[in-house]
Amino acid sequence: MPLSRRDFTSRTVLAGAGVALTGTVGALATAPGALAADDSTAAGDHGEHGGQDRGHGHEHGPGYGPLVPDPAGILALPAGFAYRVITHSGVTTLDSGEITPSNHDGTAAFEGHRGVTLLVNNHELKGPRAGWTHPVPLTEGLVYDPAAAGGCTVVEVRRGGEVAEWVGVAGTSTNCAGGATPWDTWLTCEETEDLAGKNGMTKDHGYVFEVDPHDRRANRDPKPVKAFGRYAHEAVVIDPRQGHAYLTEDASGPNGLLYRWTPPSGFRHGRGRLRTLAADAGVLAAAKCFDSGGLFVDDLSRATKIGTTYGVDWVPVADRDARTVSVRKQFGASAVTRARKLEGMWWADGGTYFVSSYAREESPGTAHDGQVWFYDPKRRTVRLMVLLGVNADPSADGGYDGPDNITVSPYGGLIIAEDGSGLQHLFGATESGRTYPLARNEMNMGTEQEPEYSEFTGVCFSPDGRTLFANIQEPGIMLAITGPWRRGR
Repeated sequence: MPLSRRDFTSRTVLAGAGVALTGTVGALATAPGALAADDSTAAGDHGEHGGQDRGHGHEHGPGYGPLVPDPAGILALPAGFAYRVITHSGVTTLDSGEITPSNHDGTAAFEGHRGVTLLVNNHELKGPRAGWTHPVPLTEGLVYDPAAAGGCTVVEVRRGGEVAEWVGVAGTSTNCAGGATPWDTWLTCEETEDLAGKNGMTKDHGYVFEVDPHDRRANRDPKPVKAFGRYAHEAVVIDPRQGHAYLTEDASGPNGLLYRWTPPSGFRHGRGRLRTLAADAGVLAAAKCFDSGGLFVDDLSRATKIGTTYGVDWVPVADRDARTVSVRKQFGASAVTRARKLEGMWWADGGTYFVSSYAREESPGTAHDGQVWFYDPKRRTVRLMVLLGVNADPSADGGYDGPDNITVSPYGGLIIAEDGSGLQHLFGATESGRTYPLARNEMNMGTEQEPEYSEFTGVCFSPDGRTLFANIQEPGIMLAITGPWRRGR
């Protein structure tokens, strides 16, 4: 049923000026300028075991203080924090003896037995295997398309620090982000629309696959969840109460869409059940937004003020397998709302946070570099929670652009992975709306050549909240970050 103007207005009034959210995040900033502020970095020594804790010097500011350069040239962190390399493509190996695949992307952490932390790690490898030095190994029984290079690995971090890694799914393509399910599995998303016969593929791609980190046998004979549609998938979350799936699409020409999948009547979620769905099961629909005056909003980039709230209707997709016309191209100009580079998602506070990420080069005349939105399924509204200002000099610390993967911190606020120009950071957005640096990629810094800084991906906390995991996508390094985490930072 479409959301009427009266319904939208009444629900917006109920939300109030600050949208009183519950749970770990609370209400983020409503002041546009607040999110442009951050702490600058300072020099000092900081290696794999961290630097000296500088005490309470930043007790009244956001974050944990300035970033301290890393003598090892991998990761700058605040004083008192430390990191550990968990996997490193070209260096570490799987339990089969094969090399850890490259191009780490979306990741989630799960609690295993006897103190084991299980991490499912996407490897964003597009196209045929011949194009990559370290593709995901074709483990027998776990292969969808033997021509494709991508997939997922499962990393076991055991008590005492011992690490094991094995293949969760292989023969998929461009495994970008994804999402954890309420039943403790991982949904890996293919960010491609390649059909069999294109780019060397032998099967159709552009689907979502489920990976069970707890049971290797459950991953045998991989089957795509075709009910979720075939398009350039980025991320997915599941509403634990209603069972809806929300999905982002990272695409352009035209820009991608925000989707909702409604399960068929009588369907019950659980491990392995998604793969039993018919290709046309449930209803896949795209978001259509409108403002408080009932006017259609064609693209989320139109919002330039924190707190902007739109009503949302859901428009059914006609052909979700999109073999002749891409899903996003099946809608007319005024049928759905688009967004530039829809990226990471995270379910919290009774709804989903999702990122619209884009650089200035991709949006001339638009004076900002990224947004974080919150979709409230009860009110059927989206609200702009984080708005990044123009990053005047991406080669210097002091600003951010290109937000991508995202997680909700157990200590409050959001942690966001940067995929923009120049320096690459993990940065936080506090409940009061301030941003602050948490980590900086230092690989290739100080070289004579023009440095290339690989994006951060896969940001997520361990089940006990003590460790933040994150990846440097190229060459492919998974890192575990520990330190003096504090509430309100």
